[in-house]
Amino acid sequence: MKKLFKVALVAAGMLFVGSFAKAQTKIGYVNFSQVIDQMPETKTVSTTLQAYQKTFIDQLTTMNNELQTKGADLEKNGSTLTDAARSAKTSELQDIQKRMNDYQNNAQQQVDAKKQELGKPIIDKVSQAVQAVAKEKGYAYVLDSSQVSMIVSPAGDDLMAAVKLKLGLK
Repeated sequence: MKKLFKVALVAAGMLFVGSFAKAQTKIGYVNFSQVIDQMPETKTVSTTLQAYQKTFIDQLTTMNNELQTKGADLEKNGSTLTDAARSAKTSELQDIQKRMNDYQNNAQQQVDAKKQELGKPIIDKVSQAVQAVAKEKGYAYVLDSSQVSMIVSPAGDDLMAAVKLKLGLK
């Protein structure tokens, strides 16, 4: 009788575990970066960002030309200058170099901020599409496969095609 009870208990436990395994949440994945790259708005943002960067590059080029010209002048006429004049010119060159470095750092921060500002609507749009597809298909979790290295993943859980369809991409 005890054996029969143990067998029944083990069988009930296996049924319970089997049911529990089927009830696990679904996990999908999508290459978020690839979807964003395929959005038509991304090209417009890229063009706008390049034009914005060009304004900073032009200013840095002007500053660099000034530095080169004054450096060449100091090198050429340095031997004829007094120590005080040579020191003043050297100090001026160091000041120009410092201004260039500060300007470059500030420009990079402004470009990064502009990139985030322009890219946010695209990211939001793709995020909403991913959430909608996940909800429609019953996925509790969706991983970004561009940031997570997946060693094994079933083809059925790739939501890329569904997200692209939702966004109207080919």
